[in-house]
Amino acid sequence: MKIIVPMAGMGKRMRPHTLTTPKPLFSIAGKPIVQRLVEDIAGVVEGEIEEIAFIIGRFGKEVEEQLVTVAESLGAKGSIYFQDEALGTAHAIMCAKESISGPVIVAFADTLFKADFTLDATKDGIIWVHQIDDPRQFGVVQLDKNNVINDFIEKPQEFVSDLAIIGIYYFKDGDNLKAELQYLLDNKIMDKGEYQITDALQNMTKKGKQFVPGEVVKWLDCGNKNATVDTNQKYLELMKNRGDEMIAPDLKLNNAQIIEPCFIGENVVIENSIIGPHASIDSNTKIINSVINNTIVHTNAEIDTVISSGSIIGNFTKVKGTAQNLSVSDYSTME
Repeated sequence: MKIIVPMAGMGKRMRPHTLTTPKPLFSIAGKPIVQRLVEDIAGVVEGEIEEIAFIIGRFGKEVEEQLVTVAESLGAKGSIYFQDEALGTAHAIMCAKESISGPVIVAFADTLFKADFTLDATKDGIIWVHQIDDPRQFGVVQLDKNNVINDFIEKPQEFVSDLAIIGIYYFKDGDNLKAELQYLLDNKIMDKGEYQITDALQNMTKKGKQFVPGEVVKWLDCGNKNATVDTNQKYLELMKNRGDEMIAPDLKLNNAQIIEPCFIGENVVIENSIIGPHASIDSNTKIINSVINNTIVHTNAEIDTVISSGSIIGNFTKVKGTAQNLSVSDYSTME
C-alpha cells in the first residue's frame, strides 16, 4: 500500500500562522496534522505501508526532512514531490505520478477523521464520506440500492445527497487511476480552470469500476482558526478515550492545576495557573499566572498573566496581560 498526500496549498484561511508553517505541519494535540492523518490511515489499513509520497510547495529543506521522518516513523519510504501551480486535485495527485502504482490511498492533508472500519482492499475503490447537515460547499456521492456509489456531484446547491467526500480515497489499481488522471490532463478536461479528481472518478464508474463509501464516525476540519481549535478539542477527547499518554513526565508544575484532557509536551513549566480543559501546550513553553483552556500553544512560548480561550498562540511568542480570544503568529510579542 502507498499513501499519496497532496499538501501544497498555501493555507490562506489559517493566516497568519501559515505564513511561517505550512498548514499540514500545524500542530494538533502535539503532532502535525499530516502526521496524525497518516497515522489514522495506518489504523484502518491491514498490512505494510510501503511508501508515503508528499506533494508540497517550496516549503524548504527542513520541512522536506520532517515529512520523510513522518513516513519513516510508520516504516515507510518518504518521497517528496512539488506542485508549483495550483491546478486542482487531479493535477496535484499527478505531481507524484512516479509513485502511483498498485493499491494506493490518496489523502488531502487538511482533515482528520475517526473511523471504526478496516479497509477492504478487495474493493475497486473506497471513498471516505461523512453525513453532514449542509452539503452545498462539498462534493457529495449518491448510492444505489447496493450501497455502491453511482454519482459524484460537486457542491450541489439543491439537495441530492448529504454524504460529503472528505478528501480520502482508496484505489485498488493505482495504475488505472493514473491513466484516468492523465487523460484529464492530456485533453484539458477542467472545471472552473482546474483538473478535478471527481471527473476521473466519474469516468472510472462509467467503465465499470465500483466504489463504495467508507463512512467515518468523526470528520475533523482544520480549514481555519476556529475549526482548528475545535478539532484540537475533539482530538484531545479521542486521545483520552483511547488511553493515550498526553502529559510529558518532565512537566514542572508549581501551584498549578491541569484539568484534563490536555496535551502537554516536554520541558514545559507551569506556575500559578489553571490549564485546561482542552489545552495543547507544546514543548519548551512557560506559563505563569494564567488561565488557559480550549487553546493551542505552540513551542517555546512564554505566557504571563493571560486569560485565554479559543486561541492559537504560535511558536516563540511572548504574550503578557491579555484576556481575549487570540490568534498570535510565530515570533510575536504581545503585551
